[in-house]
Amino acid sequence: MRVQHNVMSMNAYRNYNNNSSALSKNLEKLSSGYKINRAGDDAAGLAISEKMRAEITGLDVAQDNAQDGISLIQTAEGALSEVHDMLNRMYELTSKAENGTLNDTNRAEIQKEIKALSDEIDRIANTTKFNGETLFNTAGGKAVNLKIGAGTDTENTLTITVDAATAGALTVNDVSAGAAASASGSLTIIEEAIDKVSSIRGTLGAAQNRLEHTINNLAVTEENITNAESSIRDTDVADEMMAYTKNNILIQSAQAMLAQANQVPQGVLQLLQ
Repeated sequence: MRVQHNVMSMNAYRNYNNNSSALSKNLEKLSSGYKINRAGDDAAGLAISEKMRAEITGLDVAQDNAQDGISLIQTAEGALSEVHDMLNRMYELTSKAENGTLNDTNRAEIQKEIKALSDEIDRIANTTKFNGETLFNTAGGKAVNLKIGAGTDTENTLTITVDAATAGALTVNDVSAGAAASASGSLTIIEEAIDKVSSIRGTLGAAQNRLEHTINNLAVTEENITNAESSIRDTDVADEMMAYTKNNILIQSAQAMLAQANQVPQGVLQLLQ
């Protein structure tokens, strides 16, 4: 029996410290909700988790961008719907002007309304904006690039082109109903303008459908990556509570054994008395 060094006490104290350290980590993981709170907990897991978090952030932004694209399209669609209505009214008036029973005065009144409609088409084209940018008065069309995915791949960029829809671009600014002959030629111009606006709306509608599917896909992808990141970084509360309970019991046992080990030198003294 050695008196200088109480090996049993040292062993019990070492186990007590180890279990206290483990219990402290259990408490940290339970209180933070994360099993990885610093690189020392799991360096590889932390690196993977941070990369996933960056990707999740990118997917969030991509969904917002796609939703902004839908909002832009809906703004454009609302304006083009009005343009369609006005073109149909112009077609109706021009058809009426072809009627041989009308006199010049009647046709002049019709021409006034046609001119007013043409001016309103121009006004809509020049004032319809999204986030301060006009949509319909750019020669050659307005191109809007949307970032709809995480990463730098070109596949993650969608370009929406909004064609010009001014009266000049639709060639209805010179529609004339002043005579039956000119009214007949104007009908063809208006028909072509109606077809052009229909084409623009069709292109925008297809882009909106694509963006809606894109948002759904991004949401599913984000959900899956979030679940994967959670499995790497988040605390499994049930497992951690079991570990906490175990380490708590071991600490109490180590305390009891430390107290017992510290009694051993007292026993030696009693033998020497």
